[in-house]
Amino acid sequence: MAKILIVEDDKSINELIKRNLKLIGHNCKSVFDGEEALNIINEEKFDLMILDIMLPKHSGFEIIKYKKDIPVIFVTAKDSLEDKLHGLTSGAEDYLVKPFEILELLARVNIILRRNNNNDEFTLGFVKVDFKCRKVFYEDEEIEMTPQEYNLLEVLITNRNIAMSREKLLETAWGFDYDGDTRTVDVHIQKLRKKLKLEDKIKTVYKLGYRLEV
Repeated sequence: MAKILIVEDDKSINELIKRNLKLIGHNCKSVFDGEEALNIINEEKFDLMILDIMLPKHSGFEIIKYKKDIPVIFVTAKDSLEDKLHGLTSGAEDYLVKPFEILELLARVNIILRRNNNNDEFTLGFVKVDFKCRKVFYEDEEIEMTPQEYNLLEVLITNRNIAMSREKLLETAWGFDYDGDTRTVDVHIQKLRKKLKLEDKIKTVYKLGYRLEV
């Protein structure tokens, strides 16, 4: 998993991000002002930096000039088009406006790590997922998956160890415009469990939804 630096002066937001990233297996370090950030990126190597803009001592726009080869996601309350363009043209790979949903941040983190670190595979027991080719294997034998089954599996992997409601799974795996009901999720979960023998890994969360336990 990745080593991620969180630069955010709001301690509650910093802790929220750190707790959820650690839950899916990442190693995180937190700092709370621009000076700390500049010091630590000169001393340690990171796979990703989650960076606020409005920070004590040095702003995120100043820090990104010294980021070296660290991919950056700006997470900030500055929501004007001018700020977004400034952030993206200054070298950030993504720009997320507060308030944000933690699942959206985790998805963006996953995309950037995969893009920059060639993190194209996920293995769980006898199951291997090739994200680049969108193929799934069990004991090295390819398992036939429908596009929707694959989408659901990828969402569960991205948010592993996090309980997701059926509604959130519909939103993320099927899309915002899907008008079906949540029983569709249950049907597809059962298919994944059976095809990949993940009955003991895809857990039912009572009165909520499901969690891929890693």
